[in-house]
Amino acid sequence: MDNKDYKSGFVAIIGRPNVGKSTFMNRIIKEQIAITSPKAQTTRNKIQGIYTDNERQIIFLDTPGIHKPHNDLDQYMDKAAISALKEVDAVLFMTEAGEQAGPGDKFIIEELKKVKAPVFLVLNKIDLINPDEMAPQIDEYKDLMDFAEIIPISATNGNNIDDLIDTLTKHLPVGPQYYADDQITDHPEYFIVGELIREKILEDTRDEIPHSIAVVVESMNQRSETGKLQIEANIYVERDSQKPIVIGRGGSMLKNIGIGSRIKIEHLLGEKVNLKLWVRVKKNWRDDKAFLASAGYSLKDFKD
Repeated sequence: MDNKDYKSGFVAIIGRPNVGKSTFMNRIIKEQIAITSPKAQTTRNKIQGIYTDNERQIIFLDTPGIHKPHNDLDQYMDKAAISALKEVDAVLFMTEAGEQAGPGDKFIIEELKKVKAPVFLVLNKIDLINPDEMAPQIDEYKDLMDFAEIIPISATNGNNIDDLIDTLTKHLPVGPQYYADDQITDHPEYFIVGELIREKILEDTRDEIPHSIAVVVESMNQRSETGKLQIEANIYVERDSQKPIVIGRGGSMLKNIGIGSRIKIEHLLGEKVNLKLWVRVKKNWRDDKAFLASAGYSLKDFKD
């Protein structure tokens, strides 16, 4: 690296569920590596996205939304989010523009007060409100914590994203380029593929289904007779009654899930795909640490 002023660093994105963290990540990286959905608590793992240009490389951790845990999976999601704060050079605390701080926001702020890295308050979804609505919110948050900067953005429309990157860069250390120019995530392809399938399920199934769904990609390295990449994945539900909902009448729902997710996967991988999906019942999988580990969750995030 010839640029002696080149900056690099790790940045956590944290906030309550459904404030737009994954949308922001995808906007920054310009590829879909984090799934989005209007349903809360979509993100389950810390998704690492990499932004690179001639002046800097910023590695973002899109954390699960922090919420009151009801099972081992919920506990994992909260601990994964909080543990990300120990690994970074800066933190983006994201909330919705125009909304007053709720109990969840105040809980997060108490955790952020323990962080040594600079914390930025990011007010997302400014495209949905009148700018005057932000003034009381900003005053309230200033009273709750001393933030390095307060930055209003729209992750959906891209408003102020470049300003956020420039402001963030000022607080990052001079450092090396950790990843190649064209690398956008450190997650293996099979993980992103599984997330894209899960996103399509979130889009198509009823409200009682999403958090009972896990997707495990079993293989994606075989070539079919047509030369297409062969991907096989299991969709896990918790109850027998959920299986026919995912499959649909005559297999119609599963077919739609397969078609929709295959299109996204082909865009991601840049090649044709033959996708095979199976729906299986794994009772109470969200409280089964062994299964969670096999599905890609880190057991260290369950430890106190």
